[in-house]
Amino acid sequence: MIKENIALVKQNMEAACKKAGRNPGEAALIAVSKTKPVDMLREAYEAGCRDFGENKVQEIMDKYEQLPSDIRWHMIGHLQRNKVKYIIDKVFLIHSVDSYRLACEISKEAVKKGITVNILIEVNVAEEESKFGVYKDEVLDLVKNIAVLPGICVKGLMTIAPYVENAEENRQYFVNLRQLSVDIMNKNIDNVSMGILSMGMTGDYMVALEEGATYVRVGTGIFGDRK
Repeated sequence: MIKENIALVKQNMEAACKKAGRNPGEAALIAVSKTKPVDMLREAYEAGCRDFGENKVQEIMDKYEQLPSDIRWHMIGHLQRNKVKYIIDKVFLIHSVDSYRLACEISKEAVKKGITVNILIEVNVAEEESKFGVYKDEVLDLVKNIAVLPGICVKGLMTIAPYVENAEENRQYFVNLRQLSVDIMNKNIDNVSMGILSMGMTGDYMVALEEGATYVRVGTGIFGDRK
């Protein structure tokens, strides 16, 4: 079933990109595998998935050891500063940087390991109190402060839009995030690129793609409902 689900998601992604006049190659799928067992991830891997998104540090560490080394792990959940050191050299991209203190910790551990860590700034576009992420008007200052830290590179923005029945309701948030990324890009800040927009999940990824998403994060649409 997983193989068929992935094929359907990719088909939908292609259709959404074409509708928006985009090249489908500009957008990639992250299979959100949090809470899912390794055998399900293997199935997704065999169906061509190489990008997997996890919410918890412990799960990344456990799965990292058991799965092929060419997997690109994405940390998409809230990251505590005391856990940074465990995954710093295992993840391809940290999507959820929402404070200067967290960025400083990532920078410190990256310098220790002699690596550069790619990050996204998590933006709470809808300003939901239950969600992590910085508000839109705080993003530019945060980006400027993080840009000068060693061992860390800002690659773009991420948002988790509200849970809605009708995906169209989230279009405004995707438009806002894209506009914010353009505004920041136009500032030409050293060590900052805005090439990545991580937005859109199972319920609204097609709308997100129409508005410029470069990564969509799909879990339920691939692995089925979580218990």
